[in-house]
Amino acid sequence: MRSKLFVPGSRPELFAKALHGEADAISIDLEDAVAEARKAQARELVAAWLREHEDARGKLVIVRVNAMDTPHFEADVAAVVRPGLDVLNLPKPESRDDVRSALEVVRRAERANGVTQPVGLLLNVETPRALRRAAELAKSDARVMGLQVGLGDLFEPLGIDRREIAAVQHVLIAVRLAAGESGVGAYDGAFADIQDSDGFLAEAQLARRLGFTGKTCIHPSQVALANEAFRPTDAEIAHAVKVTAAATDADARGAGAYVVDGRMIDRPFLQRAQAIVATARRLGLLSNP
Repeated sequence: MRSKLFVPGSRPELFAKALHGEADAISIDLEDAVAEARKAQARELVAAWLREHEDARGKLVIVRVNAMDTPHFEADVAAVVRPGLDVLNLPKPESRDDVRSALEVVRRAERANGVTQPVGLLLNVETPRALRRAAELAKSDARVMGLQVGLGDLFEPLGIDRREIAAVQHVLIAVRLAAGESGVGAYDGAFADIQDSDGFLAEAQLARRLGFTGKTCIHPSQVALANEAFRPTDAEIAHAVKVTAAATDADARGAGAYVVDGRMIDRPFLQRAQAIVATARRLGLLSNP
């Protein structure tokens, strides 16, 4: 999931456009993008759209619900956890118990709405406590498919400049390591300045260098930038193909390490090459063997 395009849950006229756009996932938002007075209406609009598109596949469908400490959470889950939803985006969980409590609500909705394919959870890391417990959150349940950074919610209450690169790097590497410990994906959050394409791209490229898989987009103009930033480069693909090919020869010779393009290769480098090759094939940049 290189790109995830946010769409306000109160704007159903945008759902189909996002579904057929270039983003890898559509993320319908019932939280920040919807005014308090329109929460109930937006919830019903999203539920109706999911009922109509429950067989639509080819793009990941995510819904961000309101946080667990709001009066909207359980009603949101009951409405949107139905066939057609792939992932529930949970804001502000801070403990394993939070995630497990949320999952109980999700399971009730699945039973009530006839969901046979379990819905995954994407957890937002957007409070100091969540950052400290990120690995615990990621390991809460097998349904957790990833951690997502929320820098605005994390930084603004603490007076940390959202553009302070040292702070951004610190949070990104902490979340990536927590996700890696747990074997789930790590996803970068939103970049609010829609006019600053260079800033968005630079942050996306930083996230990719730190091992993130993709980034949230809040405007369609950001989607192509995210897709490009999280695409393996031609040079990376070429090197990865050489590494995987050389591994076959090394195995035949019983060699644990070998040299490709002047670099010593052993298991961690092979794993990285295999991941790049798999991504390139999934994106149609390499033909399948």
